[in-house]
Amino acid sequence: MGGAAGPVGVAPAFLRAPGEARLIAPTRSGGGHRRSSRHRLGPAVRAREPVDRGTPVDVAYRIVRLEEQLERAERADEELRRREADAVRGHR
Repeated sequence: MGGAAGPVGVAPAFLRAPGEARLIAPTRSGGGHRRSSRHRLGPAVRAREPVDRGTPVDVAYRIVRLEEQLERAERADEELRRREADAVRGHR
């Protein structure tokens, strides 16, 4: 976690907190060290700002997860609307 924390601008403890709060399940190396992919670090980076403003880490992660779900739903909706518009154009 120490190696991952620097590049994303957070303290190693900040990256450990979600795992300790059981918000995410960190993977472990053979030697027992926590491992994180860039995908897993994304929510930590996004949660940093609300945590810095005083939001509890578990609440900040919940907000980030909900924002990610909303983004996925909006992309899916956009794709469906595009397909529908293509289908309507194809039937003219």
